[in-house]
Amino acid sequence: MFKNPIWRKILIGFAWVTSIGGIIALMSFIEYKKAGVVCTDVKIYIPGNQYFIDKEEVDNILQVKNNALIGHKLEDINIQALESKLRANPFIEFAKVYMEMDGVIHVEISQRQPILRVVNKFDQDFYIDQYGMKMPLSQNFTAKVLVATGEIDELFGNRVDSLHNAITKDLYRTADFIRKDSLWSAQIVQIYVNTDHELELIPRVGNHKILLGNADSLATKFGNLLVFYKQALPKVGQDAYRIINIKYANQVVGIKNTLLKPDSVTKKKEEIKIKPDTTQSKVQF
Repeated sequence: MFKNPIWRKILIGFAWVTSIGGIIALMSFIEYKKAGVVCTDVKIYIPGNQYFIDKEEVDNILQVKNNALIGHKLEDINIQALESKLRANPFIEFAKVYMEMDGVIHVEISQRQPILRVVNKFDQDFYIDQYGMKMPLSQNFTAKVLVATGEIDELFGNRVDSLHNAITKDLYRTADFIRKDSLWSAQIVQIYVNTDHELELIPRVGNHKILLGNADSLATKFGNLLVFYKQALPKVGQDAYRIINIKYANQVVGIKNTLLKPDSVTKKKEEIKIKPDTTQSKVQF
């Protein structure tokens, strides 16, 4: 009988109806139980080690201490409205609120993660987060990130917003590249935008500047710089050059520090061939 296509369709249809009926009954039971449950506690979880927003501020947003939640029936609490309130905070990237049948409301917060602090030409301060969004500074916490200064035209309206200027997008791409590399994140401490709207990197070690230009071919440029650091600087010292130009993807040009004695640096031009496993370009200094 079950091999008959008609009976098989009937059995499948019956199974679906039974399943849907069971789900509806379960949901009705949950709603019935929730109708008699009041909120007994609000537990807040904020992972990570950066606290732009703390539990007390979340309490204030949700008005926990004002008894806006505790003591109220779960069925009268709008979870979606609570999440919207939290997401309106510029330091919160994601918020999830859910209830349990014991009357506890759980709040999970994901904070924005800044990777660059920008001081524009109008003396406005703001962060750029890991997704390239502008965000304000915090009174609670100061992030230890790269700082960008100089001829930066990007305005900040004291709210979360996307980047609009090409130079600021280059700043973001450069900061994102640097933070993902342990060597460069330790060596580079600042990015400066000069009057030609080119990026200059300020290193932690050495008195030179690194002329990056723009954010194109970052892997190649930094690869060339690493070879220059390993092969050229040990021969002449950290202070032999005032500018190391890596803005061209196929070469590195070192501009000598004229304050040093003539015999303290190598001859004006010399070539080092980069090993094939990095690039096929040449480094000049």
